[in-house]
Amino acid sequence: MSIAVDHPAVLLLLLLALLPFVATMLAASGHPSLAAVPRDGLSVFADATLRVAAAVAIAAIVLGLAGIHRRQQLIERQGRGAHIVLLIDRSASMDNSFAGRSPTGEDESKSAAARRLIADFVARRPHDRIGIAAFSSSPMPVVALTDHHAVVQAAIGVIDRPGLASTDVGRGLMLAMTMVEEGTPDAPRAVVLVSDGAAVIDRRVQAALQDAATRAPVNLYWLFLRTRGSRSIFEPPATGELDTPQANPERHLHLFLSRLGLPYHAFEATSPAAVQQAIAEIDRQEARPLRYFEHVPRRDLAGPAYATALIGVMLLLAAKLAERGLAAERGLAAERAASRQKRRETMREVA
Repeated sequence: MSIAVDHPAVLLLLLLALLPFVATMLAASGHPSLAAVPRDGLSVFADATLRVAAAVAIAAIVLGLAGIHRRQQLIERQGRGAHIVLLIDRSASMDNSFAGRSPTGEDESKSAAARRLIADFVARRPHDRIGIAAFSSSPMPVVALTDHHAVVQAAIGVIDRPGLASTDVGRGLMLAMTMVEEGTPDAPRAVVLVSDGAAVIDRRVQAALQDAATRAPVNLYWLFLRTRGSRSIFEPPATGELDTPQANPERHLHLFLSRLGLPYHAFEATSPAAVQQAIAEIDRQEARPLRYFEHVPRRDLAGPAYATALIGVMLLLAAKLAERGLAAERGLAAERAASRQKRRETMREVA
């Protein structure tokens, strides 16, 4: 039962709702017996309506005093989508444009383009549970997995604020994997890394990521916002060039993610249009049947109960005022009849 009250003992007062059926609020009839009054269907209906209104008003007041409410609920929903954690790079380089310089009026920063396009991505996926995490010098949980997209959009709206200097992508990925693991076990899950660079991942963090990949398989995406002119993550070094994580961290992050044993896709984007195409591809791939649960918070029903009581009381008040008006009219009519009778008797005496 989803309806409950805070003070069950007050419900004993519901017995008072029986009073209108054994008593009346209207004045007593002037007839010695109701059998002498012709049966009137309209009067019978009005009497029953007023008694029911009085009983409903009393019951509604009692329920309001008892603190009636609807309990918090967990409602199962079905749709198409996934549980997705968006991991956003908040290093200072994200404040530059794709050309590697401070944005001007003709272009926008990587973080601004990511904010705009990710907000559109979330808006197109109403059934997803989405979480937000960020990283720079350290990982930062922003929003846990939720189906309340207004909160997610608010978090996305501030990801283009000025960033910090460092890029700790390893611990950022560890945080995102932990967050997505907290979702429904049988739901499709994904982590989307949005970054314009990488750094060397500590071996202990690598081991933790491999363990997390085994424990909670997810689809992993890397949207690499590459500065135009920089080296591609798919491009091997030229002969004689160093091929180490220190010399080329982005390429070696790509290689590490490829070896995690997870479904992994990397996208390179050197313009906002390319970012949009990559996000559209992620949107297409993460559209699977999804069963999820929506938390419906407790709702106080005392207000509606008191409103119902007010309607019943107003109906009874209107009936009482109408009764007084009819009584006044009958009294006035009786006075006029008595006055006419007195004039007739006076005229007889004069005659």
